[in-house]
Amino acid sequence: MIRILLFLQKHLRVTIPVFMIAGFITGLVVDNPSALKNLILPFTFLMVYPMMVTLPLRKVIEGGDLKVQITAQIINFGVIPFVAFGLGKIFFPDKPLFALGFLLVSLLPTSGMTISWTGMSKGNMSAAVKMTVIGLLLGSVATPFYIKWLLGASVSMPMMKIFIQIGIIVLLPLVLGAITQSLLIRKYGKQKYQTSIKKKFPPFSTLGVVLIVFVAMALKARSIASDPAAFLSLIPPLLLLYAINIIISTVIGKKFFSRGDGLALVYGTVLRNLSIALAIAMTSFGRDGSSIALIIALGYIIQIQLSAWYLKLSPKIFGPAEEEPVH
Repeated sequence: MIRILLFLQKHLRVTIPVFMIAGFITGLVVDNPSALKNLILPFTFLMVYPMMVTLPLRKVIEGGDLKVQITAQIINFGVIPFVAFGLGKIFFPDKPLFALGFLLVSLLPTSGMTISWTGMSKGNMSAAVKMTVIGLLLGSVATPFYIKWLLGASVSMPMMKIFIQIGIIVLLPLVLGAITQSLLIRKYGKQKYQTSIKKKFPPFSTLGVVLIVFVAMALKARSIASDPAAFLSLIPPLLLLYAINIIISTVIGKKFFSRGDGLALVYGTVLRNLSIALAIAMTSFGRDGSSIALIIALGYIIQIQLSAWYLKLSPKIFGPAEEEPVH
């Protein structure tokens, strides 16, 4: 089982499209795909809880990189959401649900992949870890207010339901994950937890992601089949959003920070927590949730591809890792 999950995680660039196609086919051939809605909450918990078990909350109180942390959150919450809002107005003037999905992508920064890609590029891992935790906490609190403020006039906004769902799908797993982490460390020791136990959780989160993507596609399969152009129209604005984000973060990271901090800034602002965004969309907006989730599901494909390309280009952009000690 673990080997299968590790395979899914390692080949996410292929896994996500495969599960999207499988969900699309299922939605077309099954008589009542709406019954799959009952699986959304358990799949969501499967997606989020393992992520929280591995989250190093104590890293937040460590100092030493305040400048890059503040810069990251200014980009994450003072720049990118408004870029996404503007692009949503341009590309989806009469499709508020797509605009909402677009905004959700921008409002939940950083994920476990932020840490992974920063590490692979030999960036500042400690800074990336803190950005991940801070971004998750700030995004969870700020998202309902941003949505209400920017799109409240065009989309029915169940504010209380969004807060409750964030409590269920973010805060509850966060608390349970912290308790689980503490119990595991107490029982097995910190070294064994870090070296062997911790790495067993992310593959289960990956399983939750692909299953949610499968359900979202199954629920919208017939509407996609009836208007495939509308589905394909979601790709250009997503590419543009990520391109703008990469340019802003790269210019700031290269001009004002060391190589390690600059790479952490890029991956801590460009990569979005699409898992949480997907969970909020699917659990908070009823029948509209699957429409909102489509753009988020496409975001997975684009984000993974861009991350891989940026990793290859990072030595040319920021210079080789040997230029400074790795944090």
